[in-house]
Amino acid sequence: MNKIEQLLHTLAPKGVEFKTLEEVFEIRNGYTPSKNNPEFWKNGTIPWFRMEDLRENGRILKDSIQHITPKALKGKKLFPRNSIIISTTATIGEHALLIVESLANQQFTFLSKKANCDIALDMKFFFYQCFLLGEWCKNNTNVSGFASVDMTAFKKYKFPIPPLEIQQEIVKILDAFTELNTELNTELNTELNARKKQYEYYREKLLTFKPLTPQRS
Repeated sequence: MNKIEQLLHTLAPKGVEFKTLEEVFEIRNGYTPSKNNPEFWKNGTIPWFRMEDLRENGRILKDSIQHITPKALKGKKLFPRNSIIISTTATIGEHALLIVESLANQQFTFLSKKANCDIALDMKFFFYQCFLLGEWCKNNTNVSGFASVDMTAFKKYKFPIPPLEIQQEIVKILDAFTELNTELNTELNTELNARKKQYEYYREKLLTFKPLTPQRS
């Protein structure tokens, strides 16, 4: 019996509780301030996330490529720290954990734990759960016109909430695997770059010839 099984046997012998997203989270849509108003963008300090941020900087985000000004908020609340964004239109199912107060564009739906929700939830645990939620989103998409997730069903999506100690142990294990995977990818990229340079060197050597020296008559 591994440690997770032992903890489940001790802390949740009858199984774990499942909750819907709307029971646990405040669910909001992102938005894009008008590009025609420079006051919303010039010298902006508030992170504003797009899909490009995930592609460039991964799934744990502490800053964005583009920023907006406080004037761009127009009464809207910032997403609090430790919120999740998940894409529910266009490139569906991609998600990230935001560790800074911020906003995101309308491609994303934002999830933050309700202030009055007393359920013990490690947001890093939910971050990992979102890999499964992302797959669910891809399979529950309205494809008429512009592809988008069925948001009524999205809010009813149920996910498991084991005791906090179990959540933290799962996060510890998955963090270790993530770090190992990152190290392996870095090593592979380094090796691939070295092989590429080696290939280019030999390609040049093999395909470069000295011209014939003209013979004197």
